[in-house]
Amino acid sequence: MASPCLLVLLLILILLLPLLLLWPRPAKVQLKDRHVFGGSSGIGLAMALQAASEGARISILARSHAKLESARDAILQATGSGVTILSVDVQDFRWSVSQVIGEISPIDVLVANHGIFLPQELELQDLEEIRFQVEVNLMGTFHLIKAAMPGMKQNAKNTGLQASITIMSSQAGQVLKLRNFVCSLWVFMDMGHTPRASMGLAEALRHEVVLDNINVSLIFPPNTDTPGLAEEHKRRPELTNMIAASSGCMKADEVAAKALNGIKTGTFIVPCNFEGVMLAIATAGFSPQNSYIGAFVEVIGAGFMRFVGLCFQWNWFRIIEKFYAEKNSKFDILLLNHIPSLLKCKA
Repeated sequence: MASPCLLVLLLILILLLPLLLLWPRPAKVQLKDRHVFGGSSGIGLAMALQAASEGARISILARSHAKLESARDAILQATGSGVTILSVDVQDFRWSVSQVIGEISPIDVLVANHGIFLPQELELQDLEEIRFQVEVNLMGTFHLIKAAMPGMKQNAKNTGLQASITIMSSQAGQVLKLRNFVCSLWVFMDMGHTPRASMGLAEALRHEVVLDNINVSLIFPPNTDTPGLAEEHKRRPELTNMIAASSGCMKADEVAAKALNGIKTGTFIVPCNFEGVMLAIATAGFSPQNSYIGAFVEVIGAGFMRFVGLCFQWNWFRIIEKFYAEKNSKFDILLLNHIPSLLKCKA
């Protein structure tokens, strides 16, 4: 039987080990008098409003000039701060992104939260729609970061202040990391894989810039009440709505507050609700962690989160079975109702 002293030493080791292994160290990213570059609608606009209220200098981008002017007016009215507006096609690196970023550099906090989602079952979706989403959501993020990074590195070196690159993923991307096929139903295949690819980009980028005084944050919002979500609902498969409803919906300003708090503390994985926290623990893997409490919870809670994940899986499969059972039942009833008329026609 182990002695009490040995058990105490083991407990101390378990408590201290996460602290010794933390890397990168906790950071503090200031927003006041810093240049924050981000989106002009939905979560991006909410983040710009909150950052401007903290004294940040704001630049926003969009393809639509009318949308940019509307966002600029909203920020000016709410905070009294001027805003630089930039009409940018994130698909075009050479003639759009690189030129515009070069004109406004350096950037202190880059937020890549642009995105287009055209949900549909993979079997039915046109390949051009899938390519378009990958070009905007994934390649557009590459373009923004590649254009901004040289100026960000040099400015961080000159000022000695922490900078940040933030990538907006989605809670669907966290679920896809669990590698279950049910995600293709929840995240419409193409929408799910671009957030997962963004996660890979963020993880690799974090190691690349860790010594350049630049933090990387990955935001995982659930369904968020934005104009984009309203458009999404117009073409979402019914089964997708049923499964996605289990995670609830947040307001854009709530997600923005969570995102900015994560940016300011240099947090790599930034969940936005309880389900997101559970998924962050369950899928932590080799992700960086600069919080002792976060590391301790991940180490202790990983096994339990696996059990919770199995519970979610069971619930999703139950929804799928019920959906197809009701669908087949409706088809059978429809067929039975038409049999008499078919027999009459044959007679």
